[in-house]
Amino acid sequence: MEPAESEMSILSNGKSHDLGDDISMPMKSLPEEDQFEDGEGNVTECEEFLPNSEGKKPMRFTDFEGKTSFGMSVFNLGNAIMGSGILGLAYAMANTGILLFLFLLTAVAALSSYSIHLLLKSSGIVGIRAYEQLGFRAFGTPGKMAAGIAITLQNIGAMSSYLYIVKSELPLVIQTFLKSDNPSGEWYLNGNYLVVLVSISIIMPLALMKQLGYLGYTSGFSLSCMVFFLIAVIYKRFQIRCPFEDSYNGTAALLNSTSAGYHNGHVPEEDDFDCSPHMFTLNSQTAYTIPILAFAFVCHPEVLPIYTELRNPTKRKMQHVSNISILIMYTMYFLAALFGYLTFYGRVEAELLHTYSQIDPNDTLILCVRVAVLTAVTLTVPIVLFPVRRAIQQMVFPNKTFNWLRHVAIAVILLIFINMLVIFAPNILGIFGFIGATSAPCLIFIFPAVFYIRIVPKDEEPMRSTPKILAACFASLGVLFMTMSLSFIIIDWTTGSSNAGGGH
Repeated sequence: MEPAESEMSILSNGKSHDLGDDISMPMKSLPEEDQFEDGEGNVTECEEFLPNSEGKKPMRFTDFEGKTSFGMSVFNLGNAIMGSGILGLAYAMANTGILLFLFLLTAVAALSSYSIHLLLKSSGIVGIRAYEQLGFRAFGTPGKMAAGIAITLQNIGAMSSYLYIVKSELPLVIQTFLKSDNPSGEWYLNGNYLVVLVSISIIMPLALMKQLGYLGYTSGFSLSCMVFFLIAVIYKRFQIRCPFEDSYNGTAALLNSTSAGYHNGHVPEEDDFDCSPHMFTLNSQTAYTIPILAFAFVCHPEVLPIYTELRNPTKRKMQHVSNISILIMYTMYFLAALFGYLTFYGRVEAELLHTYSQIDPNDTLILCVRVAVLTAVTLTVPIVLFPVRRAIQQMVFPNKTFNWLRHVAIAVILLIFINMLVIFAPNILGIFGFIGATSAPCLIFIFPAVFYIRIVPKDEEPMRSTPKILAACFASLGVLFMTMSLSFIIIDWTTGSSNAGGGH
């Protein structure tokens, strides 16, 4: 490598920025106007990704010696993909049918893998390892702002869904522990009070830490909790028999009334349901299915940092990591949806664990699953909040040094806003559907495609080349998907037929 090619751009604030090329390609110097202006305030919060000790040679993207093994990288990306969306997939299958759900899940998984390919190809050319920085390289400040806003919306949606689980499940867990069959309005059984209490006592102290890198230890535990959830769902399929016989008789009215989301408010009679699976189903709630699936596969902001930390990184190796991670999550998603649907059929609710409580509120196994999932999602919220605060720092205070007051204020404002959203949101599908229909298409479809078209040089791939034509079609698909999904959801809301939350 020639010396001129290996020199990195030094930013005006005196900080070195990580601009390298792909591991297998020579470095390309970037013109002055294409350098990414990263404010000093972001250096402190990013140093756990690429540490740089003072007095040493500035560390470049290609100089960072990744120490994460292939298997651990698969685990990390799989944990980034896995989220609380798995709790709503059985409901999605009930509103699409098994075969249509399988087709949609397969399509979204394949498209997610292709979009990661576009991101890796773009990052390999300019050596950028962060989504916002890639947007700046492609479109300047507007690109950075668009990527930052999409990541902010996506992660706010994720945090909202996690806290919604706390709101809906924690009262049931406490009620079961206390063996309180007839609660009389105690405050400690009110989900609104409990979600605020958890936010103040557990999430806030963790979110106020200056560096949250060590909280990554919770990612393995979170994923293991979801595996435990899947095992319990499969086991319950063979334990609970439709039409629920004795266990169902005592809770028929409650279960029917809370699972009537796609019946336009009609409380169905017992004969309205059968115990046979449907291969294809179309109703007003089908519009929520694709956004839920898209939301469940969003991992794109984490792809480049994992790529950076991969041992002996190459684009091909990272693509294999992505494909295996997506395949594992694809399998878990389908099995959780299938066995959850085959357990309750048309009575399945938008949040699967709540459906089990209507069958047997004192079930020990389901209680253990609730505790595990509640612990996992609660400890995940501070980790998800960290990139949102970083994106806000880059968009609003790009040239500011670290300040404790601003650091605390951003976290407090975010948690207040998210708590208000969770308390007043009518149901979990409103969160999954709306956020999935806006930010997820941008992060999965639109941004990777347009960044690829702008960044890949025309002399390497002309605009009329097959890869760029496919990328343009991919972006168009994202725009179409966003428009249609938002239209269906808005129509559903305005017609008053959105009772998807199942009475939460």
